[in-house]
Amino acid sequence: MVLNALTILFGLECIIQIPVKTVPDYYEFLQISPNAEPATISRVYRFLASRFHPDIPGTGDVEKFILLKEAYDVLSDPERRAQYDATYKKQAPEPVPSSNSVDFMSSNDGELSRRVAVLALLCIQRRIKPFSPEVSFDEVERRMGFPRDYLDFTMWYLKSKQYITIADNSDFTITALGVDVVDSSRAKIPLLNRLLSDRAGPSTTEGAVARPPLITPGKPALGLAANGVSGGVDSKVDDAA
Repeated sequence: MVLNALTILFGLECIIQIPVKTVPDYYEFLQISPNAEPATISRVYRFLASRFHPDIPGTGDVEKFILLKEAYDVLSDPERRAQYDATYKKQAPEPVPSSNSVDFMSSNDGELSRRVAVLALLCIQRRIKPFSPEVSFDEVERRMGFPRDYLDFTMWYLKSKQYITIADNSDFTITALGVDVVDSSRAKIPLLNRLLSDRAGPSTTEGAVARPPLITPGKPALGLAANGVSGGVDSKVDDAA
């Protein structure tokens, strides 16, 4: 009886200690949407291969090139991609709410931080899902980890500045002006840059697809100047502060 108990306990211990193998997030590594077309996958693969190939001086990276080849082999094969997607969807973690690292209730910067977070969320949605860029209020609330009662003013402001649009079903979408503002302000607002990098996958400095900022001369910055938020943005822009 004791032997059987020990056998069971030992067996359970072995099971517990077996590491669970997770599937690499190929979409995040390539910085493409899970709905990306085969042509997009091929184009991104060729671009990254020209950077990560071990023979390329300066940017060559053996480990990243191996991962890139693995990602392409899987995602370019319809059958293997379908199998991968099934596993990928099961293990996809819930996004960490922005409120875990951003103080949206600060008396000084709370409102400004909320504007930055909303624009970052909608900009990423627009880039990874260009054909379905809408985000519902429920999703905004969930991703930010912040109750909508405190977001009404934020959404009104961003809509009034024409940085976002609101559909009849209350879904939000960033506008072209909003994207220009985000791109021209990213380097000046550390919080904005961090939110874009955290949610979009690896940053360009880590070997992701380089997306040069779309700086539009003369375009206004976010008007988000405040302690700890601006990083150098002109506080007089658009009277936003």
